[in-house]
Amino acid sequence: MEERKIRVAITHGDTNGIGYEVIFKTFEDPMMFDMCTPIIYGSPKVAAYHRKAMNLETPFSIINSAEDARDGRLNLLATFDEEVKVELGQPTDESDAAARKAVQRAKEDLQRGLYDVLVMAPVKPNPNPAKEDRSLLVMLNDVVRIGLVTNRLPIKDVPQAITIEKLVEKGVMFNKSLKRDFRISNPRIAVLALNPQPGTEEQEIILPAIEALEKERVQAFGPYVADEFFGEQMFEQFDGVLAMYDDQAIAPFKTLTQEYGVKLKAGITAICTTPDHGPAFDIAGEGIASEQSLRHAVYTAVDMYRNRINYDEPLAHPLPKLYHEKREDGEKVRFAIPKAKDREPQKKEE
Repeated sequence: MEERKIRVAITHGDTNGIGYEVIFKTFEDPMMFDMCTPIIYGSPKVAAYHRKAMNLETPFSIINSAEDARDGRLNLLATFDEEVKVELGQPTDESDAAARKAVQRAKEDLQRGLYDVLVMAPVKPNPNPAKEDRSLLVMLNDVVRIGLVTNRLPIKDVPQAITIEKLVEKGVMFNKSLKRDFRISNPRIAVLALNPQPGTEEQEIILPAIEALEKERVQAFGPYVADEFFGEQMFEQFDGVLAMYDDQAIAPFKTLTQEYGVKLKAGITAICTTPDHGPAFDIAGEGIASEQSLRHAVYTAVDMYRNRINYDEPLAHPLPKLYHEKREDGEKVRFAIPKAKDREPQKKEE
């Protein structure tokens, strides 16, 4: 029986940004349909407007439910009925609301198990983000993976937010993701310092956290001063890097990533990735946006799904214990090499 293709839900992002452009460009390549079955959560009318405005020819089929998605085609699920005014390049409350509605519908379908992984086209940042969640934001490309201990906090609030408990929590989460999502058997994680020169936080928080992570069987090293760490390319010796705050990670990551980057949320049940760029209102509608980041967000989500299956399968069916039980007396006999004193002497051949 042919293996079922992985179902990838893709939200359309801000409708005045480059979301539809990069989606259509990604699925211009028919080989993408050999890898997965895409389900676009969006608006058929908005999609048609974008396609015509940029003279794109990628066909799509309108469906009423994710259950109706078919292999070998770009399925587009209408997530709301309201009319949406498209003003390419202009962020509006209406375009942002359309993006949020698509995400909400996708989350509802995820709870129902109607698809396997979620890829979110870019939206503008929420000006009033909720309190930091318990997940770990990871930025990755083919060179480095960087996890953020804190995310979108003002610099003045970062030192107070970094605690031994949080560092250990994020480190354990990162270690598990590297093992399960990326199939790295024994990950090495570099922990960055908070300050340009070792100070109170390094001595009283980061070093004790690294020692605590060792007790959790996490290979964590550091703390390393960020500019030296990236400037001397020390990241090449590690499977992951744990940064203390956004700017400490984003600047070197952007320098290392010329073509694309992907963001994912580690430590949650669902697999969710997103391109490492925003709605790019400044180039929306010009037809020059690169689809590489979204394409690799799809690749990453699909790879993670397969990796989790391969990682979880042996744990679900562990090998039986190496003994058999005698039915007559219940004695457990182990397959062990007998001790020297218990061995019968071997007879010499005559």
